[in-house]
Amino acid sequence: MTQSPGEYKPTRRDMLRPVEYVGGSAIAAIFTGAIVLMVTRDWTMSLIVTGGVFIVVLVVLALLAMAIKPDATESAELDEAEAEADGDRGRGDSPDAPPPAH
Repeated sequence: MTQSPGEYKPTRRDMLRPVEYVGGSAIAAIFTGAIVLMVTRDWTMSLIVTGGVFIVVLVVLALLAMAIKPDATESAELDEAEAEADGDRGRGDSPDAPPPAH
């Protein structure tokens, strides 16, 4: 099954990446909330800290993910998708191919 130019179908890993961030944030928040609950025995404080930690960890993970440069595989996929979107696939895929004459 081929994809039409401009159509991008993310891989399963790409689709589950946000779930990893939310899951990691939830684990950190629950752990911190449990510690606060054991120390203070105050449900309100525990829930406030849990929510705050969830938001902070989620934002930090998202910012760190945006700061990471794509590796060679991701760069190749991005270049390929860009070339398909521009309609350059018919000119030749070889990097040694001469540029088209205008």
